[in-house]
Amino acid sequence: MEINNQQTGYPQKVFGQQVKRFCQTMDLKDDPALIARYVEAHSRLKSWPEIREGIRAVGILEMEIYILGNRLFMIVETPLDFEWSTAMKKLATLPRQAEWEDYVAMFQACEKGSTSDQKWQLMDRMFYLYE
Repeated sequence: MEINNQQTGYPQKVFGQQVKRFCQTMDLKDDPALIARYVEAHSRLKSWPEIREGIRAVGILEMEIYILGNRLFMIVETPLDFEWSTAMKKLATLPRQAEWEDYVAMFQACEKGSTSDQKWQLMDRMFYLYE
């Protein structure tokens, strides 16, 4: 059973290696019907297998997207030697990736023809529990 409750939290995968994390944000068009369709497009049953396979093929270990209203927040976990720009260039060339980006663009507040790397904005970490 999948835990999907903001009050109890979400379990994290254990990879057997140290990982690093990238965080990104993007806004959707502020239209509840479009937002519902976007969420459905990312469901286990409706998300495209080729897209999930491509994400893994470029070296991404885990990707999570959280939503609040029309604001998205993505967490990407990768091996320590992962190079973001190299992986994003490769991702853009994989089968069905451009088709997927064009499809989801109708829900997103972005320019038509944008790649994933152009749509999602990397965020700076401004706080953590300092050691």
